[in-house]
Amino acid sequence: MTEQELQRRESLSKLREMGIDPYPAEMYEVTAFAQDIVTQYQEEILEDGAKNRLNFQSVSLAGRIMANREAGKALFLNLQDSSGRIQLYLRRDDFMQGEEAPLFDIAIKKLLDLGDYVGVKGFAFKTKTGEVSVHVQEFQFLAKSLRPLPVVKKDAEGNIYDAFTDPEQRYRMRYVDLTVNTGFRDIFIKRTKLIKTMRAYLDELGLLEVETPILQPIHGGAAARPFKTHHNTLDMTLYLRIANELYLKRLIVAGFDGVYEFAKMFRNEGMDRTHNPEFTALEFYVAYKDYNWMMDVTEQMLERVARAIHANGESTAEVGGNVINFAGPYRRLTMFDAIQEYTGINVETADESELRDYCKKEHIEIDNSMGKAKLIDEIFGEKVEKHLIQPTFLIDYPVEMSPLTKKHRSKPGLVERFELFVNGKEVANAYSELNDPIDQRERFEDQLRLAARGDEEAMAMDEDFIRALEYGMPPTAGIGFGIDRLAMMFTGQTSIQEVLFFPQMRPEVAE
Repeated sequence: MTEQELQRRESLSKLREMGIDPYPAEMYEVTAFAQDIVTQYQEEILEDGAKNRLNFQSVSLAGRIMANREAGKALFLNLQDSSGRIQLYLRRDDFMQGEEAPLFDIAIKKLLDLGDYVGVKGFAFKTKTGEVSVHVQEFQFLAKSLRPLPVVKKDAEGNIYDAFTDPEQRYRMRYVDLTVNTGFRDIFIKRTKLIKTMRAYLDELGLLEVETPILQPIHGGAAARPFKTHHNTLDMTLYLRIANELYLKRLIVAGFDGVYEFAKMFRNEGMDRTHNPEFTALEFYVAYKDYNWMMDVTEQMLERVARAIHANGESTAEVGGNVINFAGPYRRLTMFDAIQEYTGINVETADESELRDYCKKEHIEIDNSMGKAKLIDEIFGEKVEKHLIQPTFLIDYPVEMSPLTKKHRSKPGLVERFELFVNGKEVANAYSELNDPIDQRERFEDQLRLAARGDEEAMAMDEDFIRALEYGMPPTAGIGFGIDRLAMMFTGQTSIQEVLFFPQMRPEVAE
């Protein structure tokens, strides 16, 4: 342990010797918050020059001590709670007990450390310098901090030292990060507002919020590599879900007109600035609708989210230097037209060998397991995605790329699917859902053939889902949103780790 950690443990012991419990069990009643007092405190000046406090005449606060300063027989402390910071004024005379003031002179003055949680009761007032503060009349330790918080220091030249800014440290010790870098809390407040706004919109549409299994016997509903585990009692392999799509569509079969779920998904794949192995998705499915209806709904919902998140009600967000406007309508561009626009290739007429030659020429990484559809997907990802800055619906994909999607009503070889791209990243994927059980079985069989070629992301056969379709599923529109990526965009972040409280990290290396 460091010298400071040893000193704090010594202070802990001394508090206990004084009969003060550093970790009391009883509830501490909070009646006010720092920011409310600072912004809403009012007083009036009477005719004789005296001040009359109009509000916050009796307050009870709790939070961390973040700064202290001694001034004669008084102390000035900074208390930080969930709303912000406020100055505390403690006068020795208020804590006199007999001839001495052990609570003030020893416990508070000598044994109180930065980072300690305390509760205080008193009244609000303004100091001579005009700073709204709380005159403390009662003081209680609530939790002793045994490790010192990083404290930012500035030298005479303005250089900053000891700032808690290393990204890996921040993500690994989020409890410290959000204590000392309080500005980052706003990211997570906006993330919560995003989810609440989407949920309210779906409720208005009359959809039912549901829950589906996380542990699944078949990893279906998406093309991804799953996490695998074993259930001892049933002696069977289970997978953490890569998608909840097939279960939600079973509920459409069951007669629900619309269902949605905010769900944790797990994909055993790479990690980078836009991928985490555990992520949050919203998926919803609505009977008797198609992908055209879903595009309209997506525009309306995201515009509402943008306006709800921004205090001024604007529909824009700045991401990586780009100002994104979420007000509809969004551009609609077919996948083939998009590739031709940015590469000059007509992938509709090109055969597999021509696409392979193009990938090799452009140094696009491919392997022998990839068929034509997968090659098209790789070309799109490398050459087109980065250009789709403003919200863009990429529509009408090859049938081989979309094993759960209804065939296009007028374009042979394509399906009625769209992906929404914003700032060069995909944030939503939607279909006119395939409800023909015979066609669905054939698509699954195609996926099995891709798996036999070595494609680890190919879908597995799901006999129970096909059985459900054989009972009849009405025409349905479905969509999935990546909530983490949406949160990145609406908060102006370029790394997914910034919008996750606890992103996945490599194990710490012992020093």
